Amino acid sequence: MPFICGGFPTVVSTGETLLAIQGAGASIVEVGIPFSDPIADGPVIAAAMHTALAAGATPGSVFDAVASVRSKLSIGVVAMCSISIVHRMSGTGGPAEFCGLASRAGFDGLIIPDMPLEESGALRAAAAAASLSLSLLIAPTTPPERAAAIARASTGFVYLLARAGITGESGAPPDIRDRVRVLRSVTDLPIACGFGISTAEHVRAVVSAGEADAAIIGSALIRRQTEAVTRGEDASRAAAEFVRSLAAGCSPK
Repeated sequence: MPFICGGFPTVVSTGETLLAIQGAGASIVEVGIPFSDPIADGPVIAAAMHTALAAGATPGSVFDAVASVRSKLSIGVVAMCSISIVHRMSGTGGPAEFCGLASRAGFDGLIIPDMPLEESGALRAAAAAASLSLSLLIAPTTPPERAAAIARASTGFVYLLARAGITGESGAPPDIRDRVRVLRSVTDLPIACGFGISTAEHVRAVVSAGEADAAIIGSALIRRQTEAVTRGEDASRAAAEFVRSLAAGCSPK
């Protein structure tokens, strides 16, 4: 489950990257909506978001970019954005207006990393009405009872953080088996794991040994795109090459 930054390196490239990584073996793609104060994002993704904003990217332009290629996509596309963006785009229509915009743009679901469980009711209802999944985050520090409540409130899939802190590449593969086992006892939803997953070895540790259903990879992919831009190369192609190298780690159970 690759993560890309909408509007990076350009708004036009957002659609190109979606098509490229679909062809490389992605099953679902997270599209991060650029935000001036990225939530839980490390320096690589934060820099990409600021580059996108400086180039003129807006939530609306990213939605338009997704809409422009949606008919050519068979994979799932999920928007990851701050609750601040949800409020700003909702206008007088509330969460229902935002969810309608996301659905019409072609998104299949939402990830709201800074949405407290206790305040999620209206957005959860609006997402369900718009046929959008809504995933909240479960951290390693989340108490078991609260983790169970978040899992039950989520739809589409459960987003499990492999580690506490911010996004970024990691040297050692995560061990999530015990946490996945506990979550399996309270939800039938697929479990996707992110934060610190950056190599094919990590993907295998999460999907095979860890027995999660998906590995989320962001910083490692964005770094390769950034390096490609620096070299004057095609960032979408760089993303596809990296995703292709990781796809072998996602062997069927």
